[in-house]
Amino acid sequence: MSAIKQAPWQADALLLLVTVVAASGWIFSKEALAGMPPLLFIGTRFLLAGLILLAFSWPALRRMPARRIRRGVLVGFLFSAAIAFWVLGLNYSDHLGESAFINSLGILLVPVVARLLFGDHPPRSTWIALPVALFGFALLSLNAGFRIEASQLLMVGAALCFALLINVNTRVVRNVPALPLTTLQLLSVGGVLTCLSLVVEHQPLSLSPSILGWFMASVLLASSLRFFVQIKAQGMTTPSHAAVILMLEAVWTALFAAWWFGETMTLLQLLGCSLIFTALLINRWYWVRKVMLRWLPGTQR
Repeated sequence: MSAIKQAPWQADALLLLVTVVAASGWIFSKEALAGMPPLLFIGTRFLLAGLILLAFSWPALRRMPARRIRRGVLVGFLFSAAIAFWVLGLNYSDHLGESAFINSLGILLVPVVARLLFGDHPPRSTWIALPVALFGFALLSLNAGFRIEASQLLMVGAALCFALLINVNTRVVRNVPALPLTTLQLLSVGGVLTCLSLVVEHQPLSLSPSILGWFMASVLLASSLRFFVQIKAQGMTTPSHAAVILMLEAVWTALFAAWWFGETMTLLQLLGCSLIFTALLINRWYWVRKVMLRWLPGTQR
């Protein structure tokens, strides 16, 4: 019996919770960045989150061969690049909803990167979805007055790095259990970006009680809890099924940003984000259809 049939609604519920927590993390992070340099914020956040997960993954890490630990740490260096692009894009962004949709392009780019670097053959839906997504991104660029903003470029860089990271994870560390692998990668990101911050960042800290509160919410909820629940949920279903539900993170982020920061979207931004989300649905249509059939009443046999 497949994992989906064993625990369908539990996996879906946990993955939906992950998307809500991840979207909340955009709000927590943006608020914390008001008093912390971006690389220092994300480095210490991931370092503390990795130490928390270490308490749960230590028995598995002790039994793990040294070569697998080295691979996990090396892949963590690539994760550092992705997260650095993301937090810098977030720092410069004036519109979290738009940034979240651009960042979600990483899901669409996974099969494209696999084709370019590893010779895989993406499904036809990828090549249908890609021009739709590019047109959506073009509309977002037009909204800035026929120019691409720095935050948009940084989020595209993050999406590319995340797409490469997913491909490398499935090939280099495919036999490493999810929880210790996540712990290794969080600790790697935390160590690399904290050290990099000490070298290149000179922005003064402004650690008021509210900034510390947002920072701890980022550590405990948006990092430790989010990854712990995501790992558990992904173990209860298939990666493709999980990816469909995780696409909702961008939607939640836009809604939360509208509620918390009062963000609104112009017509071009709405069209651009809608096209990007449509491209994601096209790219994952086989699995989207399966999820919809499960959720719609009267479709279960």
